[in-house]
Amino acid sequence: MKEYNLSLRSLFVLTIILFCANIIPGQSKVGITIGQFLKIEPSSRLAGMGNAGAALPGEAAAVYYNPAGLGRMNGAALQFTINKWIADIDYNYLVGVFDLGDPGVISLSITSLSSGEIDVRTVESPDGTGERYTVSNFAAGIGYGVLLTDRVSVGMQISYLTETIWHSSLSTFTLNFGVQYLISDDGALIGASISNFGANAGYEGRDLFIDYDFDPDKFGDNDGLPAEFRTEKYPLPTMFRAGFSYPVKFNDSYKMIIAADAVHPNDNNESVNLGAELNLMNHFSLRAGYRNLFLDNTEGGLTLGAGIGVSIVDSYDIRVDYTWADYGRLIEAHRLTIGLAFK
Repeated sequence: MKEYNLSLRSLFVLTIILFCANIIPGQSKVGITIGQFLKIEPSSRLAGMGNAGAALPGEAAAVYYNPAGLGRMNGAALQFTINKWIADIDYNYLVGVFDLGDPGVISLSITSLSSGEIDVRTVESPDGTGERYTVSNFAAGIGYGVLLTDRVSVGMQISYLTETIWHSSLSTFTLNFGVQYLISDDGALIGASISNFGANAGYEGRDLFIDYDFDPDKFGDNDGLPAEFRTEKYPLPTMFRAGFSYPVKFNDSYKMIIAADAVHPNDNNESVNLGAELNLMNHFSLRAGYRNLFLDNTEGGLTLGAGIGVSIVDSYDIRVDYTWADYGRLIEAHRLTIGLAFK
């Protein structure tokens, strides 16, 4: 009877999450935010589960979805993700997690994105001016999580980011914070987080320098005054997640985790991410998910992934995860994550 009531409660929580995400009135504000690279998910494992990661701790890269997951980690871990993003954009993510014992768990992360060289084209030279430029992004963050009780964990992460387009750039700080709550002894979790909370920022740099003629109709004055364009400041892509995860144990060799997130961004409408992971013999994993459910005009949504983990003696584990994600007319994206966990 206890297990039956727990299943009903878990189903009720999942239903509320999905229902709220579908009925909350939203307003699409696509294209109003800077730092779009902050929305690229770095974990191959959680990306394979449809990016439903607000209530899924257990790996270093989970700090991206909810820093509260740090409080549930033990030992030390290192993860590196190579992401062949759309339009041949290169995206890399490195994160390390260190357990300090009773004080809590800290993380250090680095994110980089590069467009590669792009031809400069103008109205006068549509085939190119002969010059080339690049778009690059970089973020470095430090996180902290702690288990307040045997059921409640909290966490936060502060990051410094820069975004550069040719000779112009912007920089600012972001704050992520979240909470997770263990609702049952068998591992069912609910979690909520806010990502990329920070001040507005605008571009500056020598690309904005101009020679200005205050009065073109007046002769004899200085027609080459040094001046600079002032760009408007835009917000960061702030995102609220509320999620649920529930483990299903068939036996010691076969386990499954199902997860769902309701996502509320400040630059788009609300949507839902769904995913599941099947673990075989504690070494092999198969994953599937669907992201941005209920979102209008989305490109793709299906994600598929797999992983393999191997224990090396009794000191550390190695895990490799891969995920394929459908992006519709933008083709697909491939992620590969290599992780090392020290016991």
